[in-house]
Amino acid sequence: MDKRKRQRLEGAGWKVGGTADFLGLSEEEAALVAVKLGLASAVRKQRSRRRMTQEQLGRLLGSSQSRVAKMEAADPSVSIDLMVRSLLRMGASRKDVASYISTPAPRRAA
Repeated sequence: MDKRKRQRLEGAGWKVGGTADFLGLSEEEAALVAVKLGLASAVRKQRSRRRMTQEQLGRLLGSSQSRVAKMEAADPSVSIDLMVRSLLRMGASRKDVASYISTPAPRRAA
């Protein structure tokens, strides 16, 4: 958000902040959400690069298509462990996984 727009909103009485502010997340919780979103995005990208369907990835993992869809959506019921194992199973290196964790996930249009 540009500085002028922010000043205009704050001048009108609006509080301007980020998602973590809105949800009342601690720094640790916000960092965990960012890690999970980065991994979810990476699972989706890796699967697409390999021209795999969600169903095919599910079979490779011994899981289901719906579980893969939940992974790609960063569903709270999916563990970070499963996301990392999925990436490794698709051929990502540990260095790749580290880069997915450290790079913020791209924003998606609402």
